[in-house]
Amino acid sequence: MAFIFLCSSLFLSAQNKEEITDQLKHIYKESLTSGKSYDWLDHLCNQIGGRLSGSLNAERAIQWANEELNSLPIDSVWLQPVMVPKWVRGTFEYANIESSPGNTINVNICALGGSIATPSMGIRSNVVEVKEMEDLARLGKEKIKGKIVFFNRPMQADLINTFDAYGGAVNQRYSGAAEAAKYGAVAVIVRSLNLRLDDYPHTGVMSYGDLPLQQRIPAAAISTNHAELLSSMLALNPKLRFFIKQNCKNYPEVKSYNVIAQIHGNQTPEKIILVGAHFDSWDLGDGAHDDGAGVVQSMEVLRLLTLNDFRPKNTIRVVLFANEENGLKGAQAYAEGVKNNKEKHLLALESDTGGFSPRGFSFDTSKKYYNRILSWKSYFEPYYIHLFDQKGSGADVNLLKGNALVLAGLRTDTQRYFIHHHSDRDTFDEINRRELEMGAATMAALVYLTDQLGLE
Repeated sequence: MAFIFLCSSLFLSAQNKEEITDQLKHIYKESLTSGKSYDWLDHLCNQIGGRLSGSLNAERAIQWANEELNSLPIDSVWLQPVMVPKWVRGTFEYANIESSPGNTINVNICALGGSIATPSMGIRSNVVEVKEMEDLARLGKEKIKGKIVFFNRPMQADLINTFDAYGGAVNQRYSGAAEAAKYGAVAVIVRSLNLRLDDYPHTGVMSYGDLPLQQRIPAAAISTNHAELLSSMLALNPKLRFFIKQNCKNYPEVKSYNVIAQIHGNQTPEKIILVGAHFDSWDLGDGAHDDGAGVVQSMEVLRLLTLNDFRPKNTIRVVLFANEENGLKGAQAYAEGVKNNKEKHLLALESDTGGFSPRGFSFDTSKKYYNRILSWKSYFEPYYIHLFDQKGSGADVNLLKGNALVLAGLRTDTQRYFIHHHSDRDTFDEINRRELEMGAATMAALVYLTDQLGLE
């Protein structure tokens, strides 16, 4: 009798695995042959464009996503209000290197997000080059006061994970102005966070911390080619001067929205599987990789899971977060709502590493749930998805720690990501359709497995 029961169990297990394998094949086939993510991204980038928090384009994008999600056969779509920062670049920036009176070379810069403007006539001053924050203390006020501080620490090229290289260099962009101002600097120029040499400056958020308004100084990024040029010219002539002019401005916070949509679970609807991305982008380029790709992939997950009258056991929810780039206000508002409503998430999956070929996932969870997900790895191997690690999730879903069993991030091949990141090169024409669609299918596959097989 025991032998018959064992054989029956093995048969049912094999049958279940075959059904799941077939369903995943269907998900990938549908995404790659009839997917909507690429066309959605085309509209988002080329008909709307960059979606800086608080901008008209951000508002238009929210309205568009609300309409598109309402057109899907899902159960509910709603907008969650959130107050977000409003920073405006104004007219584009101008800078040059003056090697001697009347002899100048124009260089490419862009204001960092949150920076104040220069005076209307700009700033021209001598330059102090530093590599590390500690260099400021070593030089002291005597050598910095009245000068422009040039932060020129490159991303570490020998790190295979380009996000590790980014993390090792980003503090000079984020905190450089606040620290340099303490020593009397009049402005900062920061080497763009880009692993290759080119002429594109890369913006990104910066912070003055608790520095009083009257002590704040302008901050801009310089392209990697022109950072190299400025450094080499300083080596020959430490007395050269740099000119910078920008008229960006910070305004009071304005109302925006998280866009939320879901399919209700038919067995345990109180348990939520979330997939999401951030809706905002910087104003340079059109935010195709960062994070338009994640937005349309998340929307596509819902569409793929509504095919063939599929009804999930648990509630499947998409959240398009406002204001990840310069505040995380959307994620904060969502996490607060989850806490107030006592909602419980099984999985919170984010896509924010560009529309490149998917390589797998990174998880923030206990060993128990991580091992459970590892048992599904064989389902992904036919699609060359091999990376499963416990090295974090994503900025937005990270705020759900304590209210989700598993936090996760889609991991793509990011060797080209920082060519585009926060620059004029982050445009729709840099998206590969097949790579984008593979990413959407891979996210849908993890959501499907979590729903059907469970984490316990």
